[in-house]
Amino acid sequence: MSNWFKVALERIKESQGNYIHNQNLIKKEETLLCSNCFKDEGLKIDAYNIGIKNRDTCPNCKSKIGNKLTRSLVIELCYVFFVRGTIVRSKFGGSPLIQFNEQHYNKSEVKVSSWLIEDLELVEKAGKVGLFYYGPRLWMVGEVEPLNSLQKEEEKNTIIDRIMNSYPTKILLKKEYFYRLRKNPKLPHNIDEYDTAPKEFLGINRFDKVDFPVLYGSPDLELCLHECRTTVEDNLYIAKLVPKHTLKMLDLSVLIEENNTEFESLDIAIHFLFLAGDNSYNICRTIACAAKEKGFDGIIYPSYYSLIRTGAMPFETVYGISVRRLPHLKYHAQLQSVPNVAVFGRPIKEKLITVDCINKVVINRVSYELTFGPIVT
Repeated sequence: MSNWFKVALERIKESQGNYIHNQNLIKKEETLLCSNCFKDEGLKIDAYNIGIKNRDTCPNCKSKIGNKLTRSLVIELCYVFFVRGTIVRSKFGGSPLIQFNEQHYNKSEVKVSSWLIEDLELVEKAGKVGLFYYGPRLWMVGEVEPLNSLQKEEEKNTIIDRIMNSYPTKILLKKEYFYRLRKNPKLPHNIDEYDTAPKEFLGINRFDKVDFPVLYGSPDLELCLHECRTTVEDNLYIAKLVPKHTLKMLDLSVLIEENNTEFESLDIAIHFLFLAGDNSYNICRTIACAAKEKGFDGIIYPSYYSLIRTGAMPFETVYGISVRRLPHLKYHAQLQSVPNVAVFGRPIKEKLITVDCINKVVINRVSYELTFGPIVT
């Protein structure tokens, strides 16, 4: 594993599945429900995964085999199923359709499917909360001034200059290697296979253009598999790439310090840019060209697949404020960003990077961590 990524990966592991931080306190709370109390299959599975495993009798349905839920765990279940489970992405950003709080207790206004009505009543009563349709703050759905400016020809260069001046330089040393995956290469032993793609395949990814080749890699092996959209039918080979010389990289994967609102935030704009799909590629390509003109060898950027790698909640807020804006939660927010590497040109041919070794990759097992959500009517 690449040395420069070891610390990041350990931090990612810390953040996976940590909805409730003090399990000892939860176990001391009174059991109110269990996973067998629910009819809706998705809610039942989420409750089982969240609940405490024991053989105590459920006070509600009298089951001994269901996983037990205290009030804290019921609130967690409500968050996972009704909030996280209703997130809708917009062109940039996104937000849940439903939220809940104690102020709406006995005042729920959400309409659900017929098979979920009784379950919803159980959740609200045990959690002492009420659900309501959420009207997000507009920054959550992409109304961020720097992001809007990046989409306007006459304003984008000003924001790109801010990006160049606001984000740090990361120097990749020889010891800070990363990986490049190839699917079904014709000559897997040939190191040229692991250089930037041939010209006919350029212009379809985040940074490259037909006249602007870019090599993509990652210090995270599993992320390489996601990025390349692999299947079990593919013949996969991975190369360990080592900088032959120090590489000067623009690091867009970090949070930057700002003294403004989400609507004015360059940090939020970049965060949303790399969580967006191919509608963001033209902006990213313009940033990459500007970075090369400024003397950078490439860009370190947050992977589009960061959230499924870490299990993090997308576009996470506390009382409508982005966790990226709260000083005590910035470390938590940084955990959600898994870095990728983009090196300009054809760095293997140009002898900026060397192929240290090549291995065949065998996918032995794939495991998914799932949660569910309701159909919102």
